[in-house]
Amino acid sequence: MVSRSYSNLLDLASGDSPSFGGERKRFPRVATVPGLLSEVDDETCNSVGSEAPSSVSQERMIIVGNQLPLRAHRNEDNGEWCFSWDEDSLLLQLKDGLGEDLEVIYVGCLKEQVALNEQDDVAQTLLETFKCVPAFIPPELFTKFYHGFCKQHLWPLFHYMLPLSPDLGGRFDRSLWQAYVSVNKIFADKVMEVISPDDDYVWVHDYHLMVLPTFLRKRFNRVKLGFFLHSPFPSSEIYRTLPVRDEILRALLNSDLIGFHTFDYARHFLSCCGRMLGLSYQSKRGYIGLEYYGRTVSIKILPVGIHIGQLQSVLNLPETAAKVAELRDQFRGQTVMLGVDDMDIFKGISLKLLAMEQLLMQHPENRGEVVLVQIANPARGRGRDVQEVQSETYATVKRINNRFGRPGYDLVVLIDTPLQLYERIAYYVIAECCLVTAVRDGMNLIPYEYIICRQGNEKLDETLGLDPSAPKKSMLVVSEFIGCSPSLSGAIRVNPWNIDAVAEAMDSALIVSEAEKQLRHEKHYRYVSTHDVAYWARSFLQDLERACGDHLRRRCWGIGFGLGFRVIALDPNFRKLSVEHIVSAYRRTKNRAILLDYDGTLMPTGSLNTTPNIEAVGILNNLCQDPRNVVFLVSRKDRKILTEWFSCCKKLGLAAENGYFIRPNHDSDWETCVSLPDFDWKQIAEPVMKLYTETTDGSTIETKESALVWNYLYADPDFGFCQAKELLDHLESVLANEPVSVKSGRHVVEVKPQGVNKGLVAEHLLTTMRQKGKLPDFVLCIGDDRSDEDMFEVIMRAKTSPRLSPVAEVFACTVGQKPSKAKYYVEDRSEILRMLQALANASEQAAKTAPTPASCGGLIINRE
Repeated sequence: MVSRSYSNLLDLASGDSPSFGGERKRFPRVATVPGLLSEVDDETCNSVGSEAPSSVSQERMIIVGNQLPLRAHRNEDNGEWCFSWDEDSLLLQLKDGLGEDLEVIYVGCLKEQVALNEQDDVAQTLLETFKCVPAFIPPELFTKFYHGFCKQHLWPLFHYMLPLSPDLGGRFDRSLWQAYVSVNKIFADKVMEVISPDDDYVWVHDYHLMVLPTFLRKRFNRVKLGFFLHSPFPSSEIYRTLPVRDEILRALLNSDLIGFHTFDYARHFLSCCGRMLGLSYQSKRGYIGLEYYGRTVSIKILPVGIHIGQLQSVLNLPETAAKVAELRDQFRGQTVMLGVDDMDIFKGISLKLLAMEQLLMQHPENRGEVVLVQIANPARGRGRDVQEVQSETYATVKRINNRFGRPGYDLVVLIDTPLQLYERIAYYVIAECCLVTAVRDGMNLIPYEYIICRQGNEKLDETLGLDPSAPKKSMLVVSEFIGCSPSLSGAIRVNPWNIDAVAEAMDSALIVSEAEKQLRHEKHYRYVSTHDVAYWARSFLQDLERACGDHLRRRCWGIGFGLGFRVIALDPNFRKLSVEHIVSAYRRTKNRAILLDYDGTLMPTGSLNTTPNIEAVGILNNLCQDPRNVVFLVSRKDRKILTEWFSCCKKLGLAAENGYFIRPNHDSDWETCVSLPDFDWKQIAEPVMKLYTETTDGSTIETKESALVWNYLYADPDFGFCQAKELLDHLESVLANEPVSVKSGRHVVEVKPQGVNKGLVAEHLLTTMRQKGKLPDFVLCIGDDRSDEDMFEVIMRAKTSPRLSPVAEVFACTVGQKPSKAKYYVEDRSEILRMLQALANASEQAAKTAPTPASCGGLIINRE
C-alpha cells in the first residue's frame, strides 16, 4: 500500500498541495459500527472543525511514531511475513497508562522494507490483527528523511553540534528538508485514514515528525493533538542557526500540548518562540501556556519512565539467574562498575574510559580490585563519526588493559556484540555502580533500569548469597547533561568533560559507606517505581484532555499557506469585523463617534518612523468632513508632536499622553482631564529609570509632561522582560505614597497620574455629545493593546446607559486575535485603513446624494 501523498517534493515544501494521480486501496477505520468515510485528499479544504463523518463515538488514541512497535521477519518455510509486538518499544509500553477502555491505534513505519506488491496485504493484516497502520516510505525517500535530515541535521543540532564544517553533521540541504516534509505528509495521510476527528486523540512522538501537526491541523481544525519530544531541545542560540527554524516552531505550535522531559528543554523552546516568533508564555495554576492566534498551546514537563513489569518479568526468568551466577563467578572478588551506551559521539564512552584510566593512575590500590564493564550497543546512525568513536574506544580499552591489566584480568571489559535483555539485566544486577557520562542525551533510561534491577528478587538474592530482608543498595554516577539527571537527586552528578572530576566521582562511589548506598538506592527506587511509563502516559493524556477541553466551544478557521498554516480559535462572541457590516451600520446612522488608537493601529508596531503617512491623514480628514461624525485620535505621544503632525486636520479631536490632554479640534485649547498639583514624583522615578536604562542595552526613557515611560522594545527580549518586572516592583515601592500609578504595557513600563487612561477620552466624548443633545447612534472604537481596553470597557458599559441612543450600533474592535473586552477584531493595520476608507467613501457618496445633515455626530479615533 503506497501512500497517496508522495508526489512532488517541491510543491509540498513550498506549501502547495500535491495532486494525486490515482486512487489507491483504502482501509476502513478500526470500527464495529458502519459509517461513511470522508475523503481527505482535498488539502484546500480548511475544515472549520471536524465535519468529516465519525464512524466511532468512543474515544480512541492514535499514537504516531517513526517506527511501529512491531517486529517483523519472513517465515523460512513459506516466505510469508510474520509479525509480533516489540516489547521493548516505548510506544507499546505506554498503553499501560491509557486505560483498558481506550482503544489505541498505531501509525508508523516498519523496520523492514516490504515489496510494493505486498504492501496492501501487509497493511490489511496489521490493521486487523494489531491495529497498526503502516506508512510505507520508498527507500530513497526514507534515506533522505531519516539518515539525511533527521540524523545529519536535526539530531546533531538538538544535541548542540553545529555544522561548522562539512564533517560536523553536514551543511543544510534543501532536498533533505523536502524529503522530511514529504514523509511527514505521508504520515498525515495515514492518520487521516483512520481518525475520527471529533472523538480521537492523536499523540505524535519525537523529532522525526515535528511538522506533522500542521498537516493534521490543516485538515481537522479541532483535532485533539499532543506532541512529545524525546530528544533535547537546544538553546535559542543553537536552534536559531537552523534555516527552517520558524517552520518547525510554527508546526509544533499547531499541537494542543507539547511535552518535554525537563524544564531546561521546555525553557529553550519557549525562549525560541519568544525570540523568533514574538510569543510570550504565561504560567497559571501550575500550567504553562502559549497564546497562539487565539489558541492556548500547553507545555508539559515530565520525564518518561520505564516499564517496571517487563523488567521484573525478565528478572524472574531462569536464564537471568543463570547468567547472574555466571557473572558472579567471572567477577568474584572484584567490584563491577557498569556502563551501557550506544556507540555514538554523544554518549561519552571515550570520556568514561579516560576517567577510568585517570582513576587507576591516581588510586593504584584499585588495580585488580575494580573492573569496568562497558556494553556498547550498535549506533542508530551511521557515518564517519561513528567509525571514529569505535576506533577511539577500541584503542583506549586496549591501552588501559595493556598498561594496568595482567594475564587473565582486564580492567575494562568491552562488550560490543548485541545482548539479549536478560543478559543486560544480569550485568545490572551484579554491578555495584552504574556510570552514565553522556555529553548530551534527551532522557537516558539506563539509570532507571539499573535501580529496578538492583532491587532484585528472592531468587537472585539467593544466587548472590544476599539476605532477602536486607536493604538493597546501588550507586549512580550520571552526567548533568542528560534528561534523567534532575530526577535522580541521590546520584553523583558530574560534568563528563571534566575527566578528573569523573574519576573522583568514580572513586567516591567505590568508597561510600554501605548505609549511604542503601539510602540513595531507597530514594531512587521510590521515585522510579512510582514514576513509571504508565504514570507518564496517564499524566500526558490527562493534560491533553484538559488542553482540548474547549475545542467544541470555540469557532475555528485556518489561515496561511504551507507550513505557515495556523488555526485561529475564537470565543463564539468574538468575531471578525467585516467591512460590509460596519459600512451598512454607518450608512443608517446620523450621530457617529469614532475613537482610534495610533501606534499599532494606524501605524505598525515597532516602526522606527512613527510619523503618520499621507494615506492615513487623508482618510482622517475625509471622515472629519462629514458633519455627522466626531472623530478622536488617542495617543501616547505628547501634545506638541500631535499638534504638529495633524495640523491639517482642523476638525480632528486629539487626546495626548493617553488622555491626560484633550483638544476637541484644531481651534480649541488643550485641556487636562485630571488635575494634579505637582510632578515632584518625577524626581523620584527618573533616577530609578536611568539606573535600569544604563544596565539594559537598547532601552530608553521617554519623558512626557504627565508621565515617564521606560521603553525596552529594542533590548534583548528575555533580559528586557526581566528588567521590566524588576523596574515595576522598584517603582511601586519608591512611589507607594505618591498620587501616581505604575503600569506595564507592550515593551514599556509607565508612571502616570492616578486615574489617567484612555477611557477618560471615551467618557469625555460621550458626555459632551449628550450635553449637546446628540446621542450617538454609532460608536466605533479601535485599539491594539492593553491600554485600549479602558476605552472598550467604557463604550460597552455605555450601551446600557442614557449616554447612547437606545438603537446605537457599538463596535469595540481590537487588532489581532487575543483576549479582549472588545467584541470584534481585525487582522492588521491594512484592514483598518481599508475599513476607514470604506466609511469615508460612504460619507462622500451620502454627501453627493443628499443634503448635509444639520446634526453632527461624534467620532473618536484612538491614535495609539
